Amino acid sequence: MPSAGSEADAPPAGTLRSAVSALPLPSMRLLILVLIVLLAALQYRLWVGPGSRADLHGLNLEIVAQKAELERLRTRNQELQAEVEDLRSGEAALEERARDELGMIKGGEAFIQVIERSPLPAVPAPPDTEPATPAPRHKKSSPAGPKKEPPAREERQ
Repeated sequence: MPSAGSEADAPPAGTLRSAVSALPLPSMRLLILVLIVLLAALQYRLWVGPGSRADLHGLNLEIVAQKAELERLRTRNQELQAEVEDLRSGEAALEERARDELGMIKGGEAFIQVIERSPLPAVPAPPDTEPATPAPRHKKSSPAGPKKEPPAREERQ
């Protein structure tokens, strides 16, 4: 009968168990430490580092925003293309645009422009006392005499 430590209970040669069980205890601790550090490095990269899940989520959100912007721009381009085609083919759109944007009228029509007045803003009451004004400074006159300013032109309306 084989004993507990016999070769019959030992795993076949060349397997990982045989390699690990053959290592002395300090080497085993070093191997476990290296594997834990490797696992921690891979987890860091997965959750925090470049190309992480957070980066992937941010990029997916950016893709969704870009697709929405692209769809908005496609719709706008279709509207502008329809307007261009309408202006090229029909006179009604051209006439409407000339009336609205350029203020043009047909012969025999009268142009009436209505201007709505907005209420005037409330004017604050003047203060009871006026602030003191500084005394005017006297300029030294030059030997040629004081300079005269040209008279202000009045514009007629």
